[in-house]
Amino acid sequence: MKLFRKKQLSNYNSDYSLNRVLGAVDLTMLGVGAIIGTGVFVLTGVAAAKYAGPALILSFIIAGLACVFAALCYSEFASMIPQSGSAYTYSYVAFGEVFAWVLGWDLVLEYGLASSAVASGWSGYFQSLLSGFGIHLPKAISSAFNPSEGTFIDLPAVIIVLLITLLLSRGVKESAKFNAVMVVIKVAVVLLFIVIGVWYVEPANWEPFMPFGFSGVVTGAAVVVFAYFGFDAVSTAAEEVKDPQRNLPIGIISSLTICTILYIVVSLILTGIVPFDMLNVKDPVAFALHFIGNDWAAGFISLGAIVGITTVLTVMMFGQTRLFFAMSRDGLLPKGLSKVHPVSKVPLNSTWVTGILVAIFTGLVPLEKLAELTSIGTLFAFASVSLGVAVLRKTQPELKRGFKTPWVPVIPALAVIFCVYLMLQLSSFTWKGFVVWLVLGLVIYFTYGYKHSQLNAEGK
Repeated sequence: MKLFRKKQLSNYNSDYSLNRVLGAVDLTMLGVGAIIGTGVFVLTGVAAAKYAGPALILSFIIAGLACVFAALCYSEFASMIPQSGSAYTYSYVAFGEVFAWVLGWDLVLEYGLASSAVASGWSGYFQSLLSGFGIHLPKAISSAFNPSEGTFIDLPAVIIVLLITLLLSRGVKESAKFNAVMVVIKVAVVLLFIVIGVWYVEPANWEPFMPFGFSGVVTGAAVVVFAYFGFDAVSTAAEEVKDPQRNLPIGIISSLTICTILYIVVSLILTGIVPFDMLNVKDPVAFALHFIGNDWAAGFISLGAIVGITTVLTVMMFGQTRLFFAMSRDGLLPKGLSKVHPVSKVPLNSTWVTGILVAIFTGLVPLEKLAELTSIGTLFAFASVSLGVAVLRKTQPELKRGFKTPWVPVIPALAVIFCVYLMLQLSSFTWKGFVVWLVLGLVIYFTYGYKHSQLNAEGK
């Protein structure tokens, strides 16, 4: 039964306290920083061309609904358990240690692969911008390890990861200020595309509206759910938030609402400007502006994409560092990862371990086939957290909740149904990779985490 020992809220150790400096606006910016980026600048084109066609707006609505239901559940947990670790910490209280480990290990996959994939995308846009000025990097350092293509390391991706790691090591307030400036820039760029593009929409491009059928729309939703991953990262900042019971729900729900509206509008305009079968490109938004002859605006969009992807990378890596911190504090990972710098109040070891691992993966490993793993991991975490809300309402109704998910158990049930349904749309390769990752995690837990658990040390 020790596998199912649960963490009590009183287990929180103040010796590891972080710096509470973030408000509701900071959290909203953090969420928008994570959500608006790869999704709008890259995934819109691929999802329209391969899966949904002009019905991409329905894919975003379906994925957005799944995330709204899950976000309401995350908000209740975040207001009730304002500690680092997101779904990992929530499941420790709701389900017990072994389930918490599985969720934590799942989130390591999410954040790690997402950060690496986003860094690779940043490198592609950055090299594209350089080529516009006639600057071309040597092929050997332009992409991940692939000797047959003459590439050995993606050096720009490695450099941006290490620079972001240096920024994160300076302190959360500094990181949040940097993120806020970048968010303003990239939202302005997205609005620029909307203002220019709306005048070039040809309704004929929306026919046929659903070229791949409804199954294509649903598969598209399962793929683009990766674009909504950011609000999960907001909850990892819980221990650095002023008045978390109030500010966390505001940050989570407001960032998700803003980004869902922008995704729907952009995808509608994008497929109205360019025939959907031409959108299978890495820079669909800039491509659309080139398509209508607005090359100057396309240049701004490319610059905005670099800014946008930088903020996504910042928040993804931030989330990974706080996850390592939380799991280490509970004894499931080596204790050194939860050591907090006395001045910056940053978990420095976690920050640099994250940076080095992400730099290695993004620099050397082509991650195209592994990108879907971030989606399946995200959906699994969303479903688990939503189920946890319903469980805790029954098992621990006395816990103080600064925000209550409405219509429990209906909302949690809808979140679970939507997330599991979308998971089932993903490929067998993705499922096999996901299962292998979870098995590997269980091996690590039983050989290290179970023995070194903080609850084990307390005799529980």
